[in-house]
Parts: sequence; structure tokens; C-alpha cells
Amino acid sequence: MPGSEHGSAGGLYHGHVKVSTRGDYASRALLSLALHAEEDGPTSVRDIAERTGLPQPYLEQILLALKGAGLVRSKRGVGGGYVLARPAGEISLAEIISAVDGPIVAGDFGLPHQNGACNHEGQCILLDVWANVGEHMRSHLQSFTLADMVARARGVASPSAVPLA
Repeated sequence: MPGSEHGSAGGLYHGHVKVSTRGDYASRALLSLALHAEEDGPTSVRDIAERTGLPQPYLEQILLALKGAGLVRSKRGVGGGYVLARPAGEISLAEIISAVDGPIVAGDFGLPHQNGACNHEGQCILLDVWANVGEHMRSHLQSFTLADMVARARGVASPSAVPLA
């Protein structure tokens, strides 16, 4: 969150919170399905790949993970492809990222006060901070739905959209 101030020292944070390539591709694929949801029938992997510029073999793997998470449904055979399993307003970016990357965390450092995680000076304090950062990331991504992203892509402000800052 470039430009936002954190901490009592008043320093500026200019780092980055990273979304994996897999998470980005999954979000782009589902946004494409949401943008074309009014069209009849499922959308082929080839069509999604062409519209999004994503590599088809990798996209196929991602769509299988999204299917396993219940975010898309598939139809096999001629005229087959994928559709959203739920309305776009019921699918958050947090769900999409979690479906392909697992839990949204700031790092894999363990939990405070479990399995000897606080055996070293200051460690428990920092573990609590990292857990809090992960919760903020999850909460922020949960606040965006595919319907919000469709509205933004079409240049329409969505009533539930949180400003991007």
C-alpha cells in the first residue's frame, strides 16, 4: 500500500504485498467469466485464454483448482467449458486467491504461543503482528467481489466497492 503511513514513527511504507501469479491468473479468468456471464452456455478454456492473454495449459490447471473449490462448474464435450458456480456478487477476491494459493497470510511463521513459536526474544510480538497483517489482507480482499470488478471494468461504480488506494 504505497504512500500509506504506518507506525508511530511516522515512516512511510513503500513495500509491496504480493499476490502470486497463480492468484492473479485465477482472478483474471473468473473476471472474464463474470464479464461474459450473460452469454449462453459455458466458456471454453481456449476462449478464456484468448480474452485474458493467459497461457492455456496453466489456465487449465488453475480452473481445475477453482472447480475443486466450488467457484466454477464445468461441462465436458462439444460446447463445453466453464461457468461461475455462484453469482459474481457472491465470489470475493479472497476466495479466489485462497482457492489457488491456500490461506492468505503475511508469511509462514507459525502462530504465537504454539509449538515453541515464542522461544526467542521478541518472536511472539512479531508473530502477532504478522498474523494481524494477514488478517488485514484477507479482510481487504474479502471486500471486493467479482461483481465489483465487473462494474469497474465497465466504468461503473459499484455500490459495495471499496476505493482502491
